[in-house]
Amino acid sequence: MLKPVPAPPDLLSRLFEGAGFTISVFFQTISSFGSLWRRRVEVVIHTQAFGIGGIPVTVLVGIFTGMVVTFQTGLALYSIGQAAQVGVLVPLAMCREMGPVMTCIILAGLLGSRIAAEIGTMRVSEEIDALEVMSINPIPYLVMPRFLAMCIVCPLLTAYADFIGIGAGMLVAKSQLGVSFQAYLNNAKEHLEFKDFYSGLLKALVFGSVTASVACAQGLRTEKGAEGVGLATMNTVVISSVLILVLDYVLGWFCNVFLGVGA
Repeated sequence: MLKPVPAPPDLLSRLFEGAGFTISVFFQTISSFGSLWRRRVEVVIHTQAFGIGGIPVTVLVGIFTGMVVTFQTGLALYSIGQAAQVGVLVPLAMCREMGPVMTCIILAGLLGSRIAAEIGTMRVSEEIDALEVMSINPIPYLVMPRFLAMCIVCPLLTAYADFIGIGAGMLVAKSQLGVSFQAYLNNAKEHLEFKDFYSGLLKALVFGSVTASVACAQGLRTEKGAEGVGLATMNTVVISSVLILVLDYVLGWFCNVFLGVGA
């Protein structure tokens, strides 16, 4: 005799539940900063591991993002006789948008999935349950060091990607469009302002904190063994990438209105 299949839980309810839990993890992590000094070694260890692990992919992202942006915009500008203006568009695009967005999406896949897998494995192997039995709060012990490490690493690697992308764009402008290094750099110096640079770093900081919060929340909610760990990892990458794109618009508006970026 066939057993009735239970009705799947309401999707909207699960979305709200997950969002609420993630927001709760974020605020609990912020409130646990008082234990930062006791967890300083873990913060340094995770920052070093995340930073070194993210450098190779950041280099690739910076190089090819700068090359693609330069080539595509340069072709359009070249057709109207303004190829030298690529020295204006590429640095601005890298610092304001392409650098933080592309770098942090890649880091969400690389580091966010790593965090979710680590904490998710601890959850299904009952290590977190053991911590709770010993009255050890997993938020300051596990989440906070990884959260801070992401908040440090994302802006640093974004700045690295910005400079690499601008340099790669300069090479493409010279080799493909005939724009001299001097003309490219002069246009960049004339139009690129410090607020363009730090607005991108502000975005990277927010993207890093969001990715870390989502990854830790997904890890803490993991269940059903190895299958659950894989699901938590996948959800982390998808949710973080979507939130980065949504927040990019919101932060772009904020930077324009309150910081004068693009004005």
